[in-house]
Amino acid sequence: MSIPKRFLGTIAIPLISFIILEALCLRHGSHIITNMRSFDNFVVYVAIVMITTIALSINLNSGRFDFSLGSMAALSAVIGAKITYAVLGGGEGSAFMMLAVTVVAGAILGLISGCVYVVLRIPPIITSLGVTLIYEGIMYTITEGKYLRVEVQNASMSGFVSTWKYAFAIIVLVLVAAIVIFDHSRFGYDYKALKDGQKVAVNTGINEVKNALGCYAICGGLMGIVGFLNAARNTTINGGQLNFGSIAIMFTAFLPMFIGSYISRFTNERIGFLLAAVTMSLLNSTFAVFSNEVTASMQSIINAVLLVVFLIYLNNEKLLVRIFSKK
Repeated sequence: MSIPKRFLGTIAIPLISFIILEALCLRHGSHIITNMRSFDNFVVYVAIVMITTIALSINLNSGRFDFSLGSMAALSAVIGAKITYAVLGGGEGSAFMMLAVTVVAGAILGLISGCVYVVLRIPPIITSLGVTLIYEGIMYTITEGKYLRVEVQNASMSGFVSTWKYAFAIIVLVLVAAIVIFDHSRFGYDYKALKDGQKVAVNTGINEVKNALGCYAICGGLMGIVGFLNAARNTTINGGQLNFGSIAIMFTAFLPMFIGSYISRFTNERIGFLLAAVTMSLLNSTFAVFSNEVTASMQSIINAVLLVVFLIYLNNEKLLVRIFSKK
């Protein structure tokens, strides 16, 4: 495939999305991004969607559907907020300390989830459902079912999301780390081998258990970042998420995961996830412009419809190409 074709294929979806959404906003008398504050929110949301999508894809690509991602994000954020507030009391540097603690807590929670899967040897989808309920219960116990506000409402946290620079730095660091780990390391080579042929890979001496635990720990660490960004962005953490209430975080990644996988035909898969996150953030910013007309439930319906339409396209892509090529 030629370089120009790869480039066009890479930017096609976000570019077309921008043109369509910007046209809609202009008809409404506005732009997708109206000021620096909206641009800051745009970049933060790109980071949240991209990291969630990468975390979801890691285990899903290996046949391990993990429902516990949302509970990892929420519980690690609660742990990070509680520890940070106990140490610094919401003072200077709280955001950076909470980010560090939350990532470590998320990695540990992910590793525990992986150990449960490895030890019990039951389908990962069932394991993840049980882990989700346990983590939600722990979070409910710590917070007494209340929102955490005081712990995350301080100048340091507000300053972290009031500029796009920190979120942009996180995007770059996570993207580079994901590419290095999964495309240019022994761990990544083993991961791809297990994904493409598990029995053959194990027979060649690859340690499946070690690789799976590594995947769970990485996913947990990534969701820790998501939990921190959501806490900083929303200025609260909902501690009363029971009965799979935390799963909603994971569902934000389904559409961008399919979009990113499509874009990966022309570029690296992780870059595809980034561009898919940009597309979703453009859509989210458009919803903000139409906030008086488009309710939260309508946004969910629109996202669901877009997911179904995109899946229909992917399933019938060859047929559609033949139909339009004849014309």
